[in-house]
Amino acid sequence: MARRFDCSDSTQRTVGVMEAAAAVRRGELVVLPTDTVYGIGADAFTPAAVTALLDAKGRGRDMPPPVLVGTVRAATALVDDLGPYGQDLVDAFWPGPLTLVCKANRALSWDLGDTKGTVAVRMPLHPVALDLLKETGPMAVSSANRSGEPPATTAEEAEKQLGDSVEVYLDGGPTTDKTPSTILDLTTAVPRLLRRGAIPVEKLRGIIGYVATDD
Repeated sequence: MARRFDCSDSTQRTVGVMEAAAAVRRGELVVLPTDTVYGIGADAFTPAAVTALLDAKGRGRDMPPPVLVGTVRAATALVDDLGPYGQDLVDAFWPGPLTLVCKANRALSWDLGDTKGTVAVRMPLHPVALDLLKETGPMAVSSANRSGEPPATTAEEAEKQLGDSVEVYLDGGPTTDKTPSTILDLTTAVPRLLRRGAIPVEKLRGIIGYVATDD
């Protein structure tokens, strides 16, 4: 049966983070607050757990989840190369709502789905999420909702959609911003915007110059 912890209470937050970390290590799913919307997460290095995450959302392997990290160092270990622009973007916008798509480190043994050798990585600006990520290491995390339904902005909304497929719900209260993260592809010579989000294109261009869009 799923358990929910009120992270506005310091004791419950401490216990909840420990219980969630233990669940992740067992290959189970957890829901956590982020700086955008609530996320459903699993150990990025346990293929069965990632499959369970996709199943809980009703998604296939053609939509692999992003990976959240608790430190920049953890992110650099996951990617083959940040490219000429990645470090400047990390310095400017992490932790925060910017997801960077990079070529994955080919030495890693993991299976996030049909990634075509890439990984979408982000460091969220949320204390509960960062506490958990520092305990677990990199987590595969997608928005906490069934595919086609609105992303959850509260733990209660997430639980209504995902139910007992999730072991632990960390309730950080309503999210302050429903806007998803901006997604930028760094695997090509020119950075390309894949999804508009919380960080406007103009701010990205203010750091790295040209950003390609579909407009």
